[in-house]
Amino acid sequence: MASALRVTLSPRQRWLLALLDALGGRVGNLDFQKLLFLCCQEEGASARYEFVPYMDGAFSFTSYADRRKLVERGLLAEEAQHWELTPDGKRAVSDARSASSSLPSFVRGCRQLRGDELVAETYRRFPYYATKSTIADRVLHGDEAALAKVESARSTPRSPGIATIGYEGHTLERYLNVLIMNGVSVLCDVRRNAISRKYGFSKGTLSMACEGVGLCYEHVPELGIASEKRRDLASQSDYDALFDEYEREHLPRQTSALATIHARVRDGERVALTCYEHQPEQCHRHCVAEALEAKFGCNFAPQHL
Repeated sequence: MASALRVTLSPRQRWLLALLDALGGRVGNLDFQKLLFLCCQEEGASARYEFVPYMDGAFSFTSYADRRKLVERGLLAEEAQHWELTPDGKRAVSDARSASSSLPSFVRGCRQLRGDELVAETYRRFPYYATKSTIADRVLHGDEAALAKVESARSTPRSPGIATIGYEGHTLERYLNVLIMNGVSVLCDVRRNAISRKYGFSKGTLSMACEGVGLCYEHVPELGIASEKRRDLASQSDYDALFDEYEREHLPRQTSALATIHARVRDGERVALTCYEHQPEQCHRHCVAEALEAKFGCNFAPQHL
């Protein structure tokens, strides 16, 4: 069992098991998420998980993806309200205890923090992660200084317009934080097929994640480029030739799709066009943004996130 677990579990998953074990092996969902968050903040740049501001504060989608995998492997119990080690999970922890020597001191430091007191502690120390919270007024009731910090941490509204972003090189959480911090309100997915082997960036997961942080997700496949046309792109000149053809032959026929995006901007939204590539000059989203600017006068300028 132990040798198999070393092969099949990632270092991050072994560390997650070790943290849960150090906390007693069974912790409620909300408490565990906040304790995981605080532990990761202590780890700084080496943290295993990243977080987004969510309806009850800091939340890691990736941790829940790992949870599902650990449940499937029989190491966590299939419980709706708790994170709980199974007997196999407890045996696996013997391999995981070396994952972080700092866990015992972290657990001692937060031994008494649970429930609203724990949530409030995360809000006071890291107010940005409370900016989407639906419970901040309750858990911080009477703490005007903390509530003021949460309010000041909210993203400054940006003027309506168009931005672009690629998810290459991003975790789901980092990608969502970039959108939030830049005042984006609508994420417009311009991939022909909104599927990805990278966690978080297939249509269903990405749409759900956007909803959780207060963003609207829209898929506009009409603006995508067929995958067969993207094969064998070896140089920037290859990309340029593809995009010249796209602008000449495809975009002029997509008046309705472009008008739909323009209507969002006209209604006051800040729209981010998204696809995979990090570099906008290697992605057709820059062509869509420039077409919106030329056809409708959308504020583009250009802003690539």
